[in-house]
Amino acid sequence: MAGIAGHPVRGVWRSNDGISYGWWLALIAVGYGALLGWGAWAQAREALIRSLRDRARRAEAEQGRRVAEARMLERRKIAREMHDVLAHRLSLLATFAGAMEYRPDSSPERLSKAAGVVRDGAHQALDELREVISLLRDDDPGDGEGSRPQPVLADVPRLVEESRDAGTEVLLREAVNEPAEAPPVVARTAYRVIQEGLTNARRHAAGQPVQVALRGGPGVGLEIDVRNALPPPRATPPGGSDGAGLVGLTERVQLAGGRLDHQVIGGEFRLHASIPWPA
Repeated sequence: MAGIAGHPVRGVWRSNDGISYGWWLALIAVGYGALLGWGAWAQAREALIRSLRDRARRAEAEQGRRVAEARMLERRKIAREMHDVLAHRLSLLATFAGAMEYRPDSSPERLSKAAGVVRDGAHQALDELREVISLLRDDDPGDGEGSRPQPVLADVPRLVEESRDAGTEVLLREAVNEPAEAPPVVARTAYRVIQEGLTNARRHAAGQPVQVALRGGPGVGLEIDVRNALPPPRATPPGGSDGAGLVGLTERVQLAGGRLDHQVIGGEFRLHASIPWPA
């Protein structure tokens, strides 16, 4: 500011040969205006560069956060899937092992068959456990559920047959239109609901018959109903479920857009799920 004020004073005190005082002031104003404009442009450019760098850093941090959240969600999906599979497998093993313990008078052939089932089931459970550990250790697990064949509605009879082989009386009623056309998430969720229902029946109502009903189709949704009679009152068996399975199952059904209810009515434990099935 002192320099700007000093030039007009200098022009009055010491005139410039060949140029009028007015033009002198005009040139001085243009020169200082150019300097001020260049300085303002340089500051704006520097501020813009800083802003772009800050945005780039924030975008990179946000992308890293999203990747970390995606990995965490994928690991939760893997853990939930393997919980269902292993719980079902181990409950079958416990049933066969219990039969061997409480029926030592069975024929050698029956004991040998039961021992073979326990051995094969233990090997399968170990293989599945190794798989989930490998997936959870992987930095980029990808689609955990896509790493192995996923259950479809056509697999439900096989699931029921496994429970029958373990000594559980299971009545299956199916009335599903176009079961092969069920979306993967619908088929997988229905399968897991039935699997959890059979597993809970073996754990908490051993020896009680189980009824499984599966009905629905495109546009009307899928209804799953699993019920079993309650056993006589007794202490909770060691290793019994603490309800985590039903909590995880409720979350799974809700993620599929459906609803899960479980309650005791008329001496029966009833597990009911409704899952939307788009037309």
